[in-house]
Amino acid sequence: MSDALSADLLIQGSYLLTAFLFIMGLKRMSSPVTARSGIVWAGAGMLLAILVTFLYPGMTNYPLIIAAIVVGSLLAWWSGKRVAMTDMPQMIALYNGMGGGAAAAIAAVELYKGGEHGLVTMVLAVVGGLIGAVSFSGSAIAFGKLQGLIKRSFRFGGQQVFNLLLLVGSLVLGGMVALHFNASPAIITGFFVVALVLGVTMTLPIGGADMPVVISLYNALTGLAVAFEGFVLGNAAMIIAGTVVGSAGTLLTQLMAKAMNRSLGNVLFAGFGDTGGGTAAGEVTGSMKPIEAADVGVMMAFAGKVIIVPGYGMAVAQAQHKVWELTQLLIDRGVTVKFAIHPVAGRMPGHMNVLLAEAGVPYDLIADLDEINAEFETTDVALVIGANDVVNPVARNDKSSPIYGMPILNADKAKNCIVIKRGQGAGFSGIENALFYLDNTRMLYGDGQKAVAELIGAVKAIG
Repeated sequence: MSDALSADLLIQGSYLLTAFLFIMGLKRMSSPVTARSGIVWAGAGMLLAILVTFLYPGMTNYPLIIAAIVVGSLLAWWSGKRVAMTDMPQMIALYNGMGGGAAAAIAAVELYKGGEHGLVTMVLAVVGGLIGAVSFSGSAIAFGKLQGLIKRSFRFGGQQVFNLLLLVGSLVLGGMVALHFNASPAIITGFFVVALVLGVTMTLPIGGADMPVVISLYNALTGLAVAFEGFVLGNAAMIIAGTVVGSAGTLLTQLMAKAMNRSLGNVLFAGFGDTGGGTAAGEVTGSMKPIEAADVGVMMAFAGKVIIVPGYGMAVAQAQHKVWELTQLLIDRGVTVKFAIHPVAGRMPGHMNVLLAEAGVPYDLIADLDEINAEFETTDVALVIGANDVVNPVARNDKSSPIYGMPILNADKAKNCIVIKRGQGAGFSGIENALFYLDNTRMLYGDGQKAVAELIGAVKAIG
């Protein structure tokens, strides 16, 4: 058996093992209990794929490749260790963008080579480059919004028509490149510039409240772009990894949109979810009724069942550890405590689950919307910490509301609802929350971590 054949068998066999590790890793990530090991499995698959790359015949520039791997690994390790849990959504957006940018860079290299590829390969390179560039620049804007660098959404008349013209322009330029029709370097450069601008103009109008869906969408696009470029390079590992990420991201995007009772097109083009808070629901009557922490502590200490509903406010206040400490105190007193998680709570998919897992909350205490909604009617106290739209009852009964029809957590049906909130303003999407004005709701004003610390003190004082 020749050395070349042996090397090819080793490479293909390694890619088969890589595919197995990727798929098993993704499967294990589907459960919080096994998610950590799933990440390790998938990471091992990626490490194997990288090492096998060095065996490719004709591979050169080893010093540059090794330097890039070392620098990238060090930056990832450093940023991963330093990033706060509250900043995880923007880090995910940034990493999504890096994947799309890498796919676009691969496409650029292949397209600038010109006539080395056939028509099908050139078409795949163009499509992967377009998707990757859009994902890269769109994810960068999403990062800026989540990081607070971009304070508002930008809209102007005819914006969707302008975006459509950009899309058509990128397709025309890409078609010229794929068909080798006047495919000069200037045309190729123009193709990528238009694609990058399209990612920016698509994302700028989308409000921060819709960012979980947007992040998930760009994750899917990045995977798709990587898969296309895998076909261009004939790299099975890229095809498999991209397909897995793209399909998982697509399914997650559909689930997130369904959780908001909105189509993906509505998220991308309707302009709802603005951080500026310009959207209002119908008239809300009544007044917010404040309560002291000592009274809430007594109410919770003598309750039979408590359901805690976390939201982005808990993340901002970094109150998850205090929330778990309060939970332990209540459990020690014989109170049944559960956590209710809405699919779009926070700023990224699974945001609240990640925070609670970091605090050490057992997985069996955490339930999603479908599992726990029926239990609110038999709950003595629903404690809402920083959540807004996901508990807003106008989604059930006010057809004029932008969130009408969105599945919500039924916190308003608990015997008592306590809302920890920093002030009396509307939530991130700008919609007034009717829950705050109900007769069974009381407002505990203050920073989330400080307010929960006061509740801990109140429960301890009871003895």
